[in-house]
Amino acid sequence: MDKIRHDLPVLLLHNLNPEWTSEELLESEQDTTTLGNALNELGHPVEALAVDDNRLAQRLSAYDPCNYIIFNWCEELPGVPHSEPEVAAVMEKMGFVFTGSSHDVLALSYDKPRVKRVLDEANIPTPPWDVFDTPDVGGWNIFPSIVKAAHEHCSIGISSESIVTCPDELESRVAFILEEHKQPALVEEFINGREFLNAVWGNGKISTLPAVEMDYNNLTDIRDRLFTYAAKYDPGSRLYESIDMRVPAQLAPHSQAALERIVLATYQATGCRDYGRIDVRYLNGIFYVIDVNPNPDINPQTSMTHAAAEAGYSYGRMGSRIVNLAAARHPLFCK
Repeated sequence: MDKIRHDLPVLLLHNLNPEWTSEELLESEQDTTTLGNALNELGHPVEALAVDDNRLAQRLSAYDPCNYIIFNWCEELPGVPHSEPEVAAVMEKMGFVFTGSSHDVLALSYDKPRVKRVLDEANIPTPPWDVFDTPDVGGWNIFPSIVKAAHEHCSIGISSESIVTCPDELESRVAFILEEHKQPALVEEFINGREFLNAVWGNGKISTLPAVEMDYNNLTDIRDRLFTYAAKYDPGSRLYESIDMRVPAQLAPHSQAALERIVLATYQATGCRDYGRIDVRYLNGIFYVIDVNPNPDINPQTSMTHAAAEAGYSYGRMGSRIVNLAAARHPLFCK
């Protein structure tokens, strides 16, 4: 992308679920204001549009697709689980240019077994895995393992109890996923090694931002050495306070190059667009892809924002580059 335009008009689409707590609503509004102000300070005209019900098409009908690039910061329609892909589908049908990945790629990201198959077919290292739709897990003999809901996102269903070390624990956790989440369980080998969150951006010509390492050195129990839902979203919790982000991750040059190759290959194989985050674990000389995140969160506290800052991008410049990447895909805005 040769030229960054700061005059592109932005419609900032964001969640505001009326079922959230007052603290969650306030945090969402603050994050939206922060991003909107950062873009506006660079010159982007910004209008925010809250998604507080499931009438997205009706709300967007008031806007001309020729006049706005939508910054898609909407993860679901209120009251409609797993509806992030549907948000993209509505915008695609209405002809809007929007940041981030397409409906198809977002739908893929919610289907962890499909993602694993894509990685396997592309010869990208990922932990051995299987899917179970009953508690009968006979034949699985790799431990420690991690058990995930097969069709969730944002670490939903991931806790310290997700790590299992024997068949009885595995059977119990699979049964929990089946009962609690009403979906199959994805079981994979738990890679008890270093973890790196890797932001990637671009289309065609893609590049990585500095890798961020999740530092688990304060935690000795194997069951705590993962980025659980509480570790991500529960400030004050033991895990939230015990895990540090190291930016940039300290890696030997040859290891850094190997990590970047795997991350870029994963971004391309899964069809991510504009920006994404690839989560990787390292053990015994091998980098394993453990998760693919199109449209990762970019609030000021997230790993991508920290990585962009390390690369010299202010918050506004990071957001503006994402807007420009979306604009460059459409002849109306890439003049």
